[in-house]
Amino acid sequence: MSLRFKEGNLTIQAELREHPGNLMAVYISNYADCMLLLFNGDPADLKKYQHHLDSRQHLLDNGDDNNPWFRLTKAGLYMHWAFIYIRMGENFKAATTFRKSYMLLKENKRRFPDFDYNNIFLGLEEAVAGTVPDDYKWIASIFGLKGNVKKGVAKIQNFITTHSQNDPLYYDAQIFNVYLRFYLMSQQEEVWKLINNETFPAKNNLLFSFVKANIALNYRRADEALRVLTQMQSYQGYNAIPAFDYEMGSAFTYKADNEAILYFKRFVSQYKGKLFVKDAYYKMACISYVNGDMKNAAAYRGKIQVNGSTDVDADRKAQRFTNLQEWPNPILLKVNWLIDGGYYRQAYSVLSAYKEADFKTVPEASEYNLRLGRIFDELGNDEKALQYYNRAIYLGKERKEYFAARASLQAAFIFEKKGDIKSALGYYNQCLDLPVQDYKNAIRQQAKAGVNRLGIN
Repeated sequence: MSLRFKEGNLTIQAELREHPGNLMAVYISNYADCMLLLFNGDPADLKKYQHHLDSRQHLLDNGDDNNPWFRLTKAGLYMHWAFIYIRMGENFKAATTFRKSYMLLKENKRRFPDFDYNNIFLGLEEAVAGTVPDDYKWIASIFGLKGNVKKGVAKIQNFITTHSQNDPLYYDAQIFNVYLRFYLMSQQEEVWKLINNETFPAKNNLLFSFVKANIALNYRRADEALRVLTQMQSYQGYNAIPAFDYEMGSAFTYKADNEAILYFKRFVSQYKGKLFVKDAYYKMACISYVNGDMKNAAAYRGKIQVNGSTDVDADRKAQRFTNLQEWPNPILLKVNWLIDGGYYRQAYSVLSAYKEADFKTVPEASEYNLRLGRIFDELGNDEKALQYYNRAIYLGKERKEYFAARASLQAAFIFEKKGDIKSALGYYNQCLDLPVQDYKNAIRQQAKAGVNRLGIN
């Protein structure tokens, strides 16, 4: 799990030579495949390693049916491959594999109710099933998957508080806990404190450092993400995984720094998968555009159409961008980057020189209000934030740009934080009702999680 695959595989091979019947070693050997395929997304690797699922499952079938680890390890194996299939865009395979995992965990819970290791995977799957994005509703409906975010996260947190770092699967639980609380429980501040605590082993661990950098970027801490990503290069066994370059490029983008292009170029040249490729070209095009390099801006824009896939929100947005004749408003684009990087006062200093009337189209006027709302929100001025969010919603509520939906989501967060459940639910449900194209799955999943958290099914 520290992404030192060679050392990990050698250790497992030595164990299996000495103790061929150690089925836990068989199970753990799957982690290397899982990490490699999730990070690199290479279809050739999928073809090469896919048979491992059946061979390892066959070996695990030799275990003791009366041992609670028997079903847990099989469920964990299926869960890993469900993640992989989602990553590779094979959604039906992902759903069937996910269901196999889920049913094994439910049966294990019935047979061994006091086996608390079950709660690590079951908690994750219940939380995820409780917030299935619209595009995958049909899958959940076919397989009858239901979940609950709060109950799922509570299972994982209970495991963490009652176990130590020396217990099996403790660090699996830590990573699930971080992402579920950050994205589905809206506990960003608490998660940020957690991953900066010494109990979160980021030092000399590539995976945990990547998680920290990834959360830093999504929590608007671009400078900290750059620091962590740079520090990682000195760690033992450092592997130059293309995803690290994508993260570096994203961090520099928030500064509108041309350095971002160097990392995105390296990412698209070395990455064998399809996710975030369109987004990388989109960001290269926009950085060139903002910095006045229209020749390269046009060249990168042309590459969006013919590279990558549209399986994630960011890539779908990039693809739609190629169908437009115009470029984004450069002021609003730069302000958006500054906000996402955590440079709020710089963003305000840019945007305060303008007023709504300076933006001639409805989408730009709506975005102007959303960006001002975000700035005041992050600076702790809820009243002004809500004023601008409501204006963004009013202007954009009939349009498919994401500005109104995002403003509604942010307003819901404010009211939930204040304990005003009725208002929070009103904004969450409004967010779900608004038409939206860009970032639809991400925005609506967070809104669904909000409704789920507040106890309304």
